[in-house]
Amino acid sequence: MANFASRRKELSSASNTVRGATAWTDVQEKITQIVQDCKKGDHAAQRRLYEVSHQNVYHLMVRMVGLQDAADVTQQVFLQAFRKIGQFSARSQFGTWMYRVAVNEALQHLRRSKRSRLRTLEQEPMDRSSNRQENTDDKELLEQALALLEPELRSAFLLREVEGLSYSELADALEIPSGTVGSRLNRARRELKQHLIELGWET
Repeated sequence: MANFASRRKELSSASNTVRGATAWTDVQEKITQIVQDCKKGDHAAQRRLYEVSHQNVYHLMVRMVGLQDAADVTQQVFLQAFRKIGQFSARSQFGTWMYRVAVNEALQHLRRSKRSRLRTLEQEPMDRSSNRQENTDDKELLEQALALLEPELRSAFLLREVEGLSYSELADALEIPSGTVGSRLNRARRELKQHLIELGWET
């Protein structure tokens, strides 16, 4: 069995193909102009912004709200982003601001639906009292454990370990004090490891 750090790396590696060419950093030189045009109500610019941002947002929403609701919540994220685009002041990276909008929308969705446990990428989390099936692979086990984290912890973990945000960017995206970032991540990792053990992870 891989250790816990290796499992975190697996989750990040599995996300690279999704982020790929549509990552905001790949079009950073164009983002400023696209955002400025969006502020003017330019529909072509809005479509362009959607094109360069959609995969990042959708990928995060799959793990935040579950596969079934990810597409709908992603659409809501962009509706909110276009409504609030005038509030983007460029004091932070656009991607960080977009993640803030996305996380807030995901948390609101979860509160509205009053879900305490979410679907994973492919299936419902396994019953924690049952034995893990032998053919459950490491990635699936990690997804199941991740789905058991509280939404606030899950968002912090995903933005750090999968999306690669710095601590300062995390504080900005989650709208929390910079001093809180480390403690929230430590708690997320500790509880994720505990969920993995309860699901049958062998150390």
